Amino acid sequence: MNSIAPILEFDPDRVAIINPEASRSGLRLPPKAVLCFFQDVLERLAGDGKLEIIGELRSEMGSNPIYRLERQGELLTVIHPGVGAPLAAGFLEEIIALGARGLIACGGCGVLDEEIAVGHPVVLTGAVRDEGTSYHYLPPGREVTASPQAVAALERALQRSELNYLVGKSWTTDGLYRETPGKRARRVAEGCIVVEMEAAAFFAVAEYRGVLLGQVVYGGDLVVPNAWDKRDWVQQHGTRELLFWVAVEACVSMTLH
Repeated sequence: MNSIAPILEFDPDRVAIINPEASRSGLRLPPKAVLCFFQDVLERLAGDGKLEIIGELRSEMGSNPIYRLERQGELLTVIHPGVGAPLAAGFLEEIIALGARGLIACGGCGVLDEEIAVGHPVVLTGAVRDEGTSYHYLPPGREVTASPQAVAALERALQRSELNYLVGKSWTTDGLYRETPGKRARRVAEGCIVVEMEAAAFFAVAEYRGVLLGQVVYGGDLVVPNAWDKRDWVQQHGTRELLFWVAVEACVSMTLH
């Protein structure tokens, strides 16, 4: 019997049984894309006529609109990537197959450092791979990094917006109800300042497919032993839309080869 855990059996074969190209429907997307986790922001901007629906991605939850946004004379793709690494990676794969080459994600996170205020932006430089999806794209390892060009673009956009921000590493986990005190302590010891559910998968897919991807999150609930605090983080409506536009500005500024 093979004693290695299946999740560690990385297979570098570039051809899978089902490939994302199968999702192509004749639609060709703009090469720059924003992956926005803020459904409230997307619905508001679509209602105001700032986002135009040009297609859809589908799952058993139904239709997930693909939007087009014009900004500074350039067309961008905008989608909600879905929650959790497997779904988000699948949608990411599909829009890459449809033409996306430079991507910026924006979302929320739990904070491991009590000094990070609710709403405070954090540019992710990388993530500890405590989820399963990234192991299907890269050989086993503890961490995966964001695209340096995308990180730099996010920093420039935040600086132009005159926003204070942090730069740091995330703990990506599949088990939101298994963030134990022991695991948290280990992640803090290795430099993680926030926790979320998708970044490691995003960065792994991007590296495997040869595209640029960065992510900015804002401080949400406080994840500390015996003192978890929701902090009403999903009610930060102004912060959420502001962070979306920061992601848009960073996306526009990226140079694709």
